[in-house]
Amino acid sequence: MIPQIDLNCDLGEGAGQDAVLMPLISSANIACGAHAGDEATMRAIVALAKGCRVSVGAHPGYEDRENFGRTKMALEPREVFELVVRQLSALNRITDEAGVAMTHVKPHGALYNRSARDAVTARAIAEAVRAVSPALVLYGLAGSESIRAGQAVGLHVANEVFADRLYRSDGLLVPRSQPGAVHTTEEAMIAQVIAMVERGTVQAQDGCLVAVQSDTLCLHGDGPHALSFAKTIRKVLSDIGVQVRPCVA
Repeated sequence: MIPQIDLNCDLGEGAGQDAVLMPLISSANIACGAHAGDEATMRAIVALAKGCRVSVGAHPGYEDRENFGRTKMALEPREVFELVVRQLSALNRITDEAGVAMTHVKPHGALYNRSARDAVTARAIAEAVRAVSPALVLYGLAGSESIRAGQAVGLHVANEVFADRLYRSDGLLVPRSQPGAVHTTEEAMIAQVIAMVERGTVQAQDGCLVAVQSDTLCLHGDGPHALSFAKTIRKVLSDIGVQVRPCVA
């Protein structure tokens, strides 16, 4: 069987590159009006995805536009559940009207990172996804609490790895507040992608190798090098014989 991986990208966040990135990816994670986006942007990105035959997913985050959803918020599990259901439902109404299936969910920013390490938050998100539709695939940091919670409630899950983020030795991502947390050169990004996809490992901040399962690869759509990185990733994956396809339940 030919190796394959999903290439996902966070879109509808105001970076202005959505239209040029869409043909290069297989799954779009669409901001649902909390950390970024609104009804108009959701409709526009869904239409773009439909035209490019790209899978459509929800990208729910904290309602904190000032900090782009990247600041921790002290929400109780029930509040997290309601936050996620509200955003998924908003996008689902739009996809239904457009005749497009919503296929997956990937939390954003601080909510994503919290669910990766906090089992209670991870469970609240997983239950919210299941409440909207048990057919949705939950994207979470590879090997994290998010993946375990999704599996525990009966969801299909996709272990996510990152092309441009530095890892800790415990498999979590280095916080963006720390120097070097985001790779800014193609050389570093390419080396990391090849290691994760071909060898199932990623080199952590302290130099040790961490095992990762790579079902879906994230490319951040708001970075200054997003377009060039996307083109390079597609070429690298093609060169090593890996097909880019969306994750399906």
